[in-house]
Amino acid sequence: MTDYSKIDFSPLLQFSDDEVVTHSFVKDVALPSGKRLALITLDNGRDHTRPSTLGPATLIELSGVLDELTKRAAAGEIDAVGITGKPFILAAGADLSKVTEIPSRDAAKLLAQLGHATYLKLGKLGVPSFAFVNGLALGGGVEIPLNSTYRTVDSSAAAIALPEVFLGIIPGWGGATLLPNLIGIENALKVVIENPLKMNRMLSAKDAYELGIFDAMFDHVNYLEDSLKWADGVLAGSTKVERPNQPGRIERTVKWPVAIKIARDSLESRIGTVPKSPYVALDLLSKAKDGDIEAGFAREDDALADLISGDQFAASIYAFNLVQHRAKRPVGAPDKSLAKKVGKVGVIGAGLMASQFALLFLRRLEVPVVITDLDQERVDKGLAYIHDELQKLADKGRLNPDQHNKLKGLISGTTDRSQYADCDWVIEAVFEELSVKQDVFAEFEKIVSPEAVFATNTSSLSVDAIGAKLEHPERLVGFHFFNPVAVMPLIEVVKAPQTDDTTVATAMAVAKNLKKNAIITTDSTGFVVNRVLAKVLGESMRAVDDGTPFSVVDEALAPLGLPMPPSVLLDLVGLKVGAHVLDTHHAAWPDRFYRSENLHRVAAAGQLIEKDAKGKSKGVSKEAERIVKANLNPGATPHTKEQVLQAVQDGFTEEVHRMLEEGVVSAPEDIDLALILGAGFPFQMGGLTPYLDRVGASERVFGGTFHDPRIVGAETRSREAQLVG
Repeated sequence: MTDYSKIDFSPLLQFSDDEVVTHSFVKDVALPSGKRLALITLDNGRDHTRPSTLGPATLIELSGVLDELTKRAAAGEIDAVGITGKPFILAAGADLSKVTEIPSRDAAKLLAQLGHATYLKLGKLGVPSFAFVNGLALGGGVEIPLNSTYRTVDSSAAAIALPEVFLGIIPGWGGATLLPNLIGIENALKVVIENPLKMNRMLSAKDAYELGIFDAMFDHVNYLEDSLKWADGVLAGSTKVERPNQPGRIERTVKWPVAIKIARDSLESRIGTVPKSPYVALDLLSKAKDGDIEAGFAREDDALADLISGDQFAASIYAFNLVQHRAKRPVGAPDKSLAKKVGKVGVIGAGLMASQFALLFLRRLEVPVVITDLDQERVDKGLAYIHDELQKLADKGRLNPDQHNKLKGLISGTTDRSQYADCDWVIEAVFEELSVKQDVFAEFEKIVSPEAVFATNTSSLSVDAIGAKLEHPERLVGFHFFNPVAVMPLIEVVKAPQTDDTTVATAMAVAKNLKKNAIITTDSTGFVVNRVLAKVLGESMRAVDDGTPFSVVDEALAPLGLPMPPSVLLDLVGLKVGAHVLDTHHAAWPDRFYRSENLHRVAAAGQLIEKDAKGKSKGVSKEAERIVKANLNPGATPHTKEQVLQAVQDGFTEEVHRMLEEGVVSAPEDIDLALILGAGFPFQMGGLTPYLDRVGASERVFGGTFHDPRIVGAETRSREAQLVG
């Protein structure tokens, strides 16, 4: 077993030159019984805009404080040790600002060992330790209470989580070992793997308490005082601590391996096998059933060292920084003071997409929203959908009765166009045909105020062309949502040549108020996301039309780590929509984008993926395979997996390079951000452009790279590069 006391951690201090150190302040607290508790308060000295983090200097200081308290406990000066944080924050986890600069696996392992060396002392003080979690606790901030003897939580704490898998690593300071032995394997799987992969879902204090992570929960008003009284009762033996979710012998021998197998099967079906961290975490959780804490910590040390020194973690940090920083400060956005106030929204259309728009504007902006369509029957159907969705939210407790009634009163539907006269923002969700959209805007321009902004949700048509019949095309902007509308966080704000800054500023403000991230693009076919997806779908169909089975194409592109294979993506977006996307891009760039007549044939037949009674995929339908086989490209031969993958990689590279040359967006980072937020491109790939650099596609296509390798930590080539490079 590892003897952490003999390890020299001082080399890690070279990575903490500019660390915002979270200091460990100690004061003695007299408990009601007369016993004495030494209370450590973690505080980085900053206001609440900078949560406390745990870097090397912070951990070394905390370790020294715990050594002193161990001596005091041995001398009988204190009866317990408590640890808490500055107001509303315990700790936001490890300080990752310098982690990607760690030069070797050995150095990465040293960082893992430092966390264990420090946290283990919380259980070896000679007196009980109490963690008082008074607010935000993420990653290493959750592992502090896990390593403590007892733990309480403030009922107002809004964010408690172990998000490491989301970032390409694992809870490596005790989380993967201690948590399943505290709350059971199924609960631990939820916290360690399932929640991070669901857009980094957090636990509330109540959730964490009910799972058994905490022994007690107290209201915020007297949280620390009540926690200290509770600790005094525990010390006196008058307060009994029960942990009903701790696993017993039957769970360890029977339930544990079954839960692990189910989780592994689920992961493979949902995310494939390219992401490393979920499977490493799964293995750690599986082995934790032995209950050997020291062996578990040694396993965590090695696992964390492997992941930190690998490409996927560096890529994940790059992607995380894009989402956390670049997404919140969009490049090229006009001064936000130019934005117009939106007090009423008009949605043109009442179909499913239009109704989803209306619901989102209604919930986020809380202003009057009106929908319209060709006849009252369609309008009524759209209103019924919105009312049903509001009722579902109310039934789930996400809307209280007052909110529910307010929102119902703000939505209306009509065939009377004059009711749009006072709208400040009008967005269309009509058929994806240029003439239809042109005529709709030309009609409504005669009705609405000259100050109103027009928005089109087109996915690939020219915004400039859509506004061709407007007298004032400067007030038209592209506002492209992604499906499902309520879930996907991206909006592409498309600035056509005549769109003015006031209109763009208003669009950016609306996107922010909808709680969406927006990137600004120029008016180019497919904008960013669909232009890239058209390339993967086009090259996939080219291979299929040359005789390559769908299953081979799907397997070939698995190394991309996309949320779903091409056949499933086509089935999801709709075969006719997919065919239209390919047609549009082929029409714009016939030498670079493939058009598949077979896709039109399969769309006409109506089915690509065959499903069982429960809607689960049974694979590509025999009818689709028959149609394609009967209409193969003349003289074509099937592609190998390596050929399919390289064609997509090189196609991606060419289009991204062209987009940057054309100024569609300002930098590769904007393309990466768009694909992460709009297409679910995986964090562990770090966005598209670092991936293309890593696999050598950038070098093959244009003889360079999109990034300096040191920026994204991607100096090594991945396995698929060796296959196709």
